[in-house]
Amino acid sequence: MTAPLSPSRFHLCLLLSRSLCRLEPLEVLDRALQGGVDLVQLREKELATAPFLDWALEVAPRCRQAGVPLIINDQVDVALACDADGVHVGQDDLPPREVRQLLGKNKLIGLSTHSLEQMEAAQDSGWADYLGFGPAFPTATKGYTAGLGPDAVLSASLFCRLPLLAIGGITTENRELLGSRVGVAVSSAICGSERPEEVAARLRL
Repeated sequence: MTAPLSPSRFHLCLLLSRSLCRLEPLEVLDRALQGGVDLVQLREKELATAPFLDWALEVAPRCRQAGVPLIINDQVDVALACDADGVHVGQDDLPPREVRQLLGKNKLIGLSTHSLEQMEAAQDSGWADYLGFGPAFPTATKGYTAGLGPDAVLSASLFCRLPLLAIGGITTENRELLGSRVGVAVSSAICGSERPEEVAARLRL
């Protein structure tokens, strides 16, 4: 069930949202890729399907040129239409098993988890290729006023058998608290910077 292009781990995922970008969004993407992003997740909660697909079709060639997988948040139809490398879903979205049936075996599936129990259930089911875990810290982007904390992320990284990305409120100031065993997924810290490539380079451990 595991997608062939899934690496042993991801180091830095850019959660690209146009509304958070200080610079022109494609410039943010290009410069973040230069800085060491090795996974891009396109997350546009407010866009309808047609404009989301148009945007994904702009992003996809840049990711391919950089050799970096492109993941579409939630929308399997958009992922198929732009030939993205996979889909990321949450606990309340289409279950990974059904996503796999739609995507086929050669695409990535990511799943958000928010506890060790959810993480264990996700990896035991065998349908996901990598997991998000968080929120690591408080984050206004998702409305979390408290995070799980570095200790919870460390515990998850010790027991998770899949590539794991900590998510939520991660910045260059707190990245080191999470340790080098776990990758990170970041939105505001990169998108909101005037120097996305420098931020990306500092977030990679």
